[in-house]
Amino acid sequence: MKRRVVVTGMGVVSPIGSSVAAFTESLLAGASGVGPITLFDPATLPTRIAAEVKWDGPPLADRKIGFAQAAAEQAYLDAHSCGTRPIGDGGLSLGVGLELFRMEDLVAARRPGFALPPTLADRLSFLQTPSDLAVHTLSRRYGLRAAPFTHVSACAAGTDAIGTAFRLIASGRRRWMLAGGTDSMINPLGVAGFCAIRATTTANAFPARASRPFDRERSGFVLGEGAGILLLEALDDARARGASIAAEIVGYGNSFDAHGISEPHPEGRGAYQAMASALADAGIDASAIDCINAHGTSTRKNDPVETAAVKRLLGQRAHAVPMCATKSMIGHLISAAGAVEAIAAIVCMRAGWVHPTINLDDPDPACDLDYVAHKARPHRQRYVLSNSFGFGGQNAAVVLKAFEA
Repeated sequence: MKRRVVVTGMGVVSPIGSSVAAFTESLLAGASGVGPITLFDPATLPTRIAAEVKWDGPPLADRKIGFAQAAAEQAYLDAHSCGTRPIGDGGLSLGVGLELFRMEDLVAARRPGFALPPTLADRLSFLQTPSDLAVHTLSRRYGLRAAPFTHVSACAAGTDAIGTAFRLIASGRRRWMLAGGTDSMINPLGVAGFCAIRATTTANAFPARASRPFDRERSGFVLGEGAGILLLEALDDARARGASIAAEIVGYGNSFDAHGISEPHPEGRGAYQAMASALADAGIDASAIDCINAHGTSTRKNDPVETAAVKRLLGQRAHAVPMCATKSMIGHLISAAGAVEAIAAIVCMRAGWVHPTINLDDPDPACDLDYVAHKARPHRQRYVLSNSFGFGGQNAAVVLKAFEA
C-alpha cells in the first residue's frame, strides 16, 4: 500500500508576490506581474516585456539560485510552524532551467598558469551550473544527505520534481522531501532564444494585457521567473509531530510524445496521457475532478490542444469543470511553472476559490471551456488537477486533494 503524502510547507517567489500570503492575495485579485524588461536592455529584441520578480533581498549572483533558496526557506519554516521539525532524513527534488556557463570563467581556464580559486565558495561556483549550485546549497542548508533528484524536463520540470518526491515518500524510500522548481531566463540569451522560435508575444505596448491564455488575440507567452518549493512528508509522520497540513498529493503522471521542440502534439496525445496517468495513479476517474489548473501558455498552438485533451479526459463534464491559467498573471516560469502553479492550486483550493484567467476578453472558438475569465469565483474543490506540458513533448500532471483526516 502507498503511504499517504501531504504538503506541510510551501514557499513561493513570483512576479506577483514573494510570500505565499502575498501570492494568494494577488492571484485572487487578478493582478498582473508583467511589465517592461529592466534586467537588461532589450531594445534590439522583438519581445521587450516579461514578468520579473521584484526582488528586495540581498544582491543575487544567480537569480534562479537565490529564488530557490528563498522559496525553500519559506517552505521549511512553514513546515516548522508547529514547533517540530520533519521526522527522519529528508531529500531534495528540484526542477532547474537552462544551464549557462559564465564566459569569463571559460576564458580564465585557458590562460597559462591557471589555478582554481583559493576560497571554497569561489571553487564551488567555478564552472558549476545553476542546478549544481542550487542542489548543493539547499542540501547543505537543510542537511539532506540522500542523493538529490534534478529535473531538466523544461516546462514540466517543477511538476516532475513534485511527482518524483511524491513517489519516493509514498513508496517509503524517503520520509520527507523538499520539492519544486526554480528558473530565471530573463536575460539576453534566454529572451532572444524564445524570440528566435517565435514563442513569446511581441505585444510590448500593453504589458499587463499581453499574456492572454485561450483568447482569440493571444500571440505567444510572456516569459516569467521565480521559484516554488513544497515540503512533502508522509501523513503518519506529519500527524505524529502535529504539523499543519495544506493538502494531499494523491496522483502523478508523465509522458513523452516527442512531437516537436516547441509545439505540442496536434491531437494532445502526450497531454492526455499525462493527465490520465495521474488520475489512474490517484485511483479516481475523471468525474472526481473539480477544477483544473491549466498549462495555459497563451500560445496559438498550446491552448486549443490542451482544451481538446481536457475534453477527451472529462468527456461530457468538460464544460462544467472550471479551469484557470496562472500564467495569465505571472507569465511562463518554465522550470518553476509547475511548482508555482501547484501552490496556486493548493491555496485556491483551501480558500474555496478558483483564481481568474485574466485578459480573456474574446475566447478562441477552439477554446470553449470554462476558464473563469476576469474574476475569481467561489467554488468548492476536493480534487484539483494541475497540468504542465513542456517543450520537446515532455508532459506532467499532479492530482491534489483537499486534506481529509
